[in-house]
Amino acid sequence: MSKNKKIAEIMAGARSTDKTDMMALVKQLCPDFFEMHGDRVAADDPAIIAGLATINGRAVAVIATNKGRDLDTRMATNFGSPTPQGYRKALRVMKTAQALKLPIITLINTPGAYPGATAEASGQGQILAKNISEMLQLTVPLLTIIIGEAGSGGALALACSDRVWMLEHSMYTAVSPEGFASIMYKDGQQAQKAADVMHIEPAWLKEHEIVEQVLPERVLANAAAELKQLIAKQLEDFDQLSLVELLEQRQARYRKF
Repeated sequence: MSKNKKIAEIMAGARSTDKTDMMALVKQLCPDFFEMHGDRVAADDPAIIAGLATINGRAVAVIATNKGRDLDTRMATNFGSPTPQGYRKALRVMKTAQALKLPIITLINTPGAYPGATAEASGQGQILAKNISEMLQLTVPLLTIIIGEAGSGGALALACSDRVWMLEHSMYTAVSPEGFASIMYKDGQQAQKAADVMHIEPAWLKEHEIVEQVLPERVLANAAAELKQLIAKQLEDFDQLSLVELLEQRQARYRKF
């Protein structure tokens, strides 16, 4: 397969409508998922799904971005772009997980944080920075799985984890290929050229130790049974680490960048 064709396949797969219903995936992984609502400040943001559950009998906290299933839900979630309320809700659940000593799993499919004026007025930049800072200091294990898109600080604010995995047709970028093309080439139509320059290939990201694993798309098949087993195994691996080892490894992981 040519490189251009491979990049086009990755972009199309990352944005596939088959990946937009994150609540369905959450419930496949965690049939007993208990959703929590609200940021205890202003409102609830449907672009962030957050709550408590078990995976193979192991209690965990689960946080996922949500693009919605149809036009109404996609508009309500800003097409998967969370507002400050969503990030505050996510942080609230992370803090609850820390108090309960529960591992945290984040599932990401977002083009980025909502860029609207109302979000900026509500402290979007501040809460993104706070989430990043707080995640790096949490005293429980964190696992992030990039399911589709993972764009800009909107993804990073949920992905400062001990282990980051991504599917083979997913993207983890500082800006969307269209945004990069608009800035660098003054032409958003050159997104595929931008994607090539940006190295959106998951294999490249793994080679440069930005992510730990690239998972085949088949892990989402059969009610995500294979993905569930991989998560359960990772939780067992986390159990082998002391808190000091966990935090030292996290610090080393991010300082090398």
